[in-house]
Amino acid sequence: MLPAAAGYDRAITVFSPDGRLYQVEYAIETVRRGTLAIGIKCKGGVILAVEEKARKLQISNVTQKIFQVDDHIGVAAAGYIPDARTQVDHARFFAQSNRLIYDEPVDVEGVAKNLADMAQQFTQYAGVRPFGVALILAGVDKNGSSLFLTDPSGTYIGYDAVAIGAGSDQVTEFLEKNYKPEVDLDEAASLAIESIYLVSEEKTGTRHLKMAVIDANKTMRKVEEEDIERYASMARERTSKRGA
Repeated sequence: MLPAAAGYDRAITVFSPDGRLYQVEYAIETVRRGTLAIGIKCKGGVILAVEEKARKLQISNVTQKIFQVDDHIGVAAAGYIPDARTQVDHARFFAQSNRLIYDEPVDVEGVAKNLADMAQQFTQYAGVRPFGVALILAGVDKNGSSLFLTDPSGTYIGYDAVAIGAGSDQVTEFLEKNYKPEVDLDEAASLAIESIYLVSEEKTGTRHLKMAVIDANKTMRKVEEEDIERYASMARERTSKRGA
């Protein structure tokens, strides 16, 4: 980088001559280097799946990248996970405040917009840095199944299926070819695992896979290990059929 551009590189509040905020771009790059997270809408609700690379002695039954915001809303994160915890705590406070004030569960889009507004504020004040994390918000509310992506720039966008983290471009291309809106919960879960296998160093096994589902009853639940094994078997069968 040229010396003249170094000032724009350091200052979060100053645009470069070509209209860029370098620190925001660096935060988005942090997301691209994180492990993969996927969200998929289906007939039975919404699936969240993540890859977590645990060390040998690490207790792997504690999920680090999937969080529950409310009974009917879950979050999957990619990037700098401590930043994700801060945003999730903020989302939980917002969701519970909505219940106390309006006596009804919060809309998924309302949470996505609130988190995006929070992220955007951290792009325009000196002395702060952007959040180095992107979030997939999934839930079932009065509008049906919803899936939103927020990123460090403060953008939030709705999707039918979305991937963030390392290899997300390849997975997005794969989902564009293979996702169908009418998929059921089992098919969506196996498609999510097949997507992770596509870019992961580990092409078999399930120790590095974590999943959660928000079902039609507006309830989030963790997918148990034996169910993940079953979905992984379905994913391997689908992959072998495509290769045949």
